[in-house]
Amino acid sequence: MASFIIRRLIASVFVLFAATFLMYILVSLSGDPLEELAQSNAPNKAELMEARTRLLNLDVPAPLRYFLWLGGLFRGDFGISIQNQPVNALLANALTSTLTLVTTATVVAIVLGISVGIVSALRQYSGFDYTVTLISFLFFSLPIFWVAVLLKQYGAIQLNSWLANPTIAVPAIIAISLIAGVLWMSLIGGRWKRRLIVLAAATLATAGVLTYLSVTQWFADPSIGIVVYAALAIGIAVGVTAVSTGLRNRKSLYAALTVAVLGIALYFPMMNGILNGMTLGLFVLLIVLTIVVTGVIGWFFGSPDRGPVIRTAILTGILTAGLIALDKYMSYWEVYANSSRIRGRPIATVGASTPGLGGNFWVQGIDLYTHLLLPTIAIILISFASYTRYSRASLLEVMNQDYIRTARAKGLTERTVVVRHAFRNALIPITTIIAFDVGAVVGGAVVTETVFGWTGMGRLFVDALRVSDPNPIMAFFVVTGTLAVLFNLIADLIYAALDPRIKVS
Repeated sequence: MASFIIRRLIASVFVLFAATFLMYILVSLSGDPLEELAQSNAPNKAELMEARTRLLNLDVPAPLRYFLWLGGLFRGDFGISIQNQPVNALLANALTSTLTLVTTATVVAIVLGISVGIVSALRQYSGFDYTVTLISFLFFSLPIFWVAVLLKQYGAIQLNSWLANPTIAVPAIIAISLIAGVLWMSLIGGRWKRRLIVLAAATLATAGVLTYLSVTQWFADPSIGIVVYAALAIGIAVGVTAVSTGLRNRKSLYAALTVAVLGIALYFPMMNGILNGMTLGLFVLLIVLTIVVTGVIGWFFGSPDRGPVIRTAILTGILTAGLIALDKYMSYWEVYANSSRIRGRPIATVGASTPGLGGNFWVQGIDLYTHLLLPTIAIILISFASYTRYSRASLLEVMNQDYIRTARAKGLTERTVVVRHAFRNALIPITTIIAFDVGAVVGGAVVTETVFGWTGMGRLFVDALRVSDPNPIMAFFVVTGTLAVLFNLIADLIYAALDPRIKVS
């Protein structure tokens, strides 16, 4: 394995050298950095052109100029832009903005897409499968700029107006409840009697929840509360156990329920004490402590087969702790929405933050989330479709293999067959897709960043290309190329972890 990684890294270095050389030559031929100055009427035009020539070494032939640029790269310096700004600073700002925006959207799209695709494959040719297929193709065919504009109109402008008086109309409650009932009926399946019972129960439950939210105007000052939190924590413990190990594994169930009870016991101390003086460092520390403590609980309950029990306990702990953090964020929603900078319109349409907002850790977090909401949804809607289709097709192919039929013939439960055998092998082609998408992710969503006013990697590349500014273009290419090569190496290693039959020698 070590020799394989070393060989791949050495080959990747040579590939990057060749690619950057070719890219530098193409950039130098694509435009003239002096064109803007040559067409200006400035009295000192000649001096400005001479200064820019010296700044960018334009009097040196492009192949030799590449090695001058490469020497700066070895020192960690991407050079100077034609606006006489350090490219390192421009790259740091753009990369931070892009990672904040696009990475969040991609992770959510991957999780949702794979989950929905797997359920769609398990419910092949059902109403749920047909609905997911229709929605996936619909989202895949939508132009991103049109989706972004619609989100700004209906997801921000009109939604902000509705939040001033967040009551849900009766026709809307009926329509949403029926849609939810049909969705749950298609998802659970079974005979028609069972489906009708699920339809009625899900419709009535959704209608009751929506009516309560409307009457209490919950969206004006949202909260979870200890009663709902306790119910959700217990539900998370049971659900995670059912998916991770199966409810027959009592040790996993007891470990998950212990974690849930611990979360319920810590609800008030966390909400009223520990979380009040929150900082980013403390937030990260609490995440680490959550993983360590829940891992210890899983280790205590899990003997002799501790691995699955520890995994179940940690997943339960992360989700239940996340609910407490979400409730704390909700407690500051009214403060944020009614602040002088927001003025009752909390869903942002442009930019990455509200200038001059101030506030504590939780208010700043809400501000980040409200600015991320619309562009994240725009990217998710487009990416969701491809991940759904790939995961569905991959799982259907695996489910028809001989070893799956053998596993069923041995008497293994359907959960074990799907989770331990089929799902693991179905992830192999999806891993390839994700690895190839990483370069595009860090490259930025140019249209989305433009519509929503995010200055990320995509905007950096397009703006530099428009004025023939070589150094920012090369910085963009080096970062995206390096990450693409790195994640393809990681994908090869994941192949071996997912399927030991795959040899990387």
